[in-house]
Amino acid sequence: MPDSISSDMPEFLQSLNPQQRSAVMHGDAPLLIIAGAGTGKTTTLAHRVAWQIVSGTDPARLLLLTFTRRAAAEMLRRVEQILVQLDPATVKDPSVCQRSSIRRIAGGTFHSVATNLLRRYGNLIGLHPDFTILDRSDSEDLMNVVRSKLNLPKTENRFPLKSTCLDIYSRCVNTQNSLELVLKRYFPWCLEHQERLSELFNNYTSTKEQQRVLDFDDLLLFWNALAENADGGQMLRQQFQKVLVDEYQDTNILQAQ
Repeated sequence: MPDSISSDMPEFLQSLNPQQRSAVMHGDAPLLIIAGAGTGKTTTLAHRVAWQIVSGTDPARLLLLTFTRRAAAEMLRRVEQILVQLDPATVKDPSVCQRSSIRRIAGGTFHSVATNLLRRYGNLIGLHPDFTILDRSDSEDLMNVVRSKLNLPKTENRFPLKSTCLDIYSRCVNTQNSLELVLKRYFPWCLEHQERLSELFNNYTSTKEQQRVLDFDDLLLFWNALAENADGGQMLRQQFQKVLVDEYQDTNILQAQ
């Protein structure tokens, strides 16, 4: 894009460099921004969100995903700062300059967005909406309860601790790889316990189902299942017109899906 700024260029884009403006004004095709730290990726993404809204996209149909609540709050703050400073006379819909438009954006962490969607639409994949979410400590404790019921600490020599068991389980879920492959690649010292680990994970999964609890990995797993469901996938496509992801390079296989 040329360095010169067109006279009809929206004012809020004029502070960006040519590469940033090109990314912000990019069309509907997928776009991946690759740049080093401190080069303005977050600024570009915030302006991209604002540009979509100014261009007519309903804020409620924008999905903004981040890795932390702080990042989500900061991103939405930046978008709000851009929009409220616009001259309403220069945009098609003056209402987008109001703070209320920002609150309509579906923005948050992968897990918070997954939670909201699953509580609303999880019944499409057989998930009860009143599920409880386990944090890391809760998940380890439940894994240990199941582990003890199977007498694994007593019957198996050097069987992995509850934290390691959860790490292995999580790696299988997030990489969508088999237990055997995960053990060979990341936990080779646990290969001798593959059969019992498989039994443990099956029981851990069924116990969660019985207790109506989900761990953090389940939130992404069931969100993916919802997206792949015929009715659920259609619903998500109708609800979200654009998906924007901060720090996409850090996503795992399941998050990327």
